[in-house]
Amino acid sequence: MDAAPPKHVRVTLAMIAASTGVSIATVSKVLNGRSDVASTTRALVQDALREQSYAPFAPQRPGPVTHQTVEVVVDGALSAYSSEVVQGVIDAGAQSGVGVVVSSPFGRGSNAAPERPVVWAQTLTAAGRRAVIAITSVLIAEQLSALSRVKMPLVVVDPINLPRTRMTSVGSTNFAGGMAATQHLLDLGHRRIGYVGGPAGTACNRARMHGYRAAMEAEGVPVPPGLVAAGLNFDYTNGMAEGGAMLDLSEPPTAIFAASDEMALGVIEAARVRGLRVPQDLSLVGFDDTPLARFASPPLTTVRQALWEIGGVALRTALRLAAGETIASHHVELATTLIVRGSTAPPAPTW
Repeated sequence: MDAAPPKHVRVTLAMIAASTGVSIATVSKVLNGRSDVASTTRALVQDALREQSYAPFAPQRPGPVTHQTVEVVVDGALSAYSSEVVQGVIDAGAQSGVGVVVSSPFGRGSNAAPERPVVWAQTLTAAGRRAVIAITSVLIAEQLSALSRVKMPLVVVDPINLPRTRMTSVGSTNFAGGMAATQHLLDLGHRRIGYVGGPAGTACNRARMHGYRAAMEAEGVPVPPGLVAAGLNFDYTNGMAEGGAMLDLSEPPTAIFAASDEMALGVIEAARVRGLRVPQDLSLVGFDDTPLARFASPPLTTVRQALWEIGGVALRTALRLAAGETIASHHVELATTLIVRGSTAPPAPTW
């Protein structure tokens, strides 16, 4: 492969094609993620794109732009939570005349290796994306640098990690929501209250757990060992496992605050298989207020996140960044609200 051109020379598709011995059409297919390219050829072209720092010309926008698209990256399978956020993005996009493309994290597919960050970012630019919205995704410095290099705006919803303090993000008042959930259980008379959380290192989980601890401390109620648990994900399976372990303690909790509705449903199942009734034997509060909360049996008391609205705010913020506007805050939090339903009640009498 030929050496990279001098930095002052803009790399073109023809130069990439010449250096790899393939046609310009093949290079274009690789950039656009077409499947009709041999894997060895694709790897060869992607190496050349990276080594020669190819960056496609951004489309000129002298006036109103039509057929704009925004890439929404969702980590893992769509859940009740992420589906609500994505729907908010789609609806806000329709109002703004912007298309929305939903994809797996950074070019990953079920049968394909992840693309190099620089190739992934270049592919987005070549496809005409105006911005990227990432939902509960792990972000690494190379991915952020690649997006910055092609001047692709990024907005993150509930980031798993925060590699840059000024990364633009949208979320909820998780701390206040955690306090409200726990205070509700305290007001009902519960004192042995457990917290079943998601991944320990995630910002939203930490905030919800700190809200729980703050409410317990304000009431002078200690948190015994074993009443705070962290799972691998905010899902049903982890809720059932962590909740079950908590219910198997010699002194189990009379109430549990779960960090998501899906986890709360897992706790309900863990209680059921142990012969416990909700709310007669165990009160339970979730977090999110997805449709799962309303369809649960009994209907779930939960902390409502404005998930649809969060998606809309993320979309509008991304478009403002793409238009070169200055935003007032790099992090926006939408208010949470406690929704009381049938899964909470005063603790059963001990006599």
